[in-house]
Amino acid sequence: MRIPSALTVVLLAVGLTGCGDGGDTPAVPPASSSASPAAGPEPGARDELAGLAALALDRRYAALYTLTDGGASREVVASVAADGTWRVDIPDGALGGTAGVTIIRVAAGLYQCTLSTPALPVSPTCVRVAEKGDKVPRKYDPRVQRLFRQWLSVLTDPKQPLAVSAIQPLEGAEGACYSVDSVTASSDAPIDVGVYCYSTDGLLTAARVGFGTLQLVRQVDGPPTLQLPGPEVAGQPMGMAAQAAVPAPSA
Repeated sequence: MRIPSALTVVLLAVGLTGCGDGGDTPAVPPASSSASPAAGPEPGARDELAGLAALALDRRYAALYTLTDGGASREVVASVAADGTWRVDIPDGALGGTAGVTIIRVAAGLYQCTLSTPALPVSPTCVRVAEKGDKVPRKYDPRVQRLFRQWLSVLTDPKQPLAVSAIQPLEGAEGACYSVDSVTASSDAPIDVGVYCYSTDGLLTAARVGFGTLQLVRQVDGPPTLQLPGPEVAGQPMGMAAQAAVPAPSA
């Protein structure tokens, strides 16, 4: 698999290309089974998934994933450092799929940063979009990072209106997979309905949700800390919608 240059830098920085003892997970082997839901929600499955999500909240790692949506495949890097800072790099995740974006949380707050990609090489800059404990405003939210942090708190909360069933693993996924549905008709659900797969030690190995299917490729231990990839600047973060074309001046 060819990794875009911007992601290669991230992987080298967190040690994904050279790992220590026990920190490396090889490429995920293919599996012949496809996801098939159980007959109905299972209280035991809800507890199992909550336990795995709790492990995921405490896990420190750097991992490379593929994200497939509508046939197109991208490579996503997620990192959670020993000090609790975290970062998710999403190529083509902003401006209608024309710009790369990083969501990163450091001590000063939650930031959206530009991400250099082969199609759009840039020098990264960062704009603060929320305080440390807040969420990314929807207008600037690529959503992919929710799989690694925000939705874990939902999965561990027994008060959330969720129906959980154990299912056969997604093709190529390691660990246990669960179908998650909402039991309310609210249009503002706390988590995407879909399939979530975790290893026994709490690493997200696959997910199939509204914005695509995520698949683990490789992971190692997380770095001691993460810092902004570029300087903090004033101004508006990138939106998710494509920018309107600027009409050419008339002659």
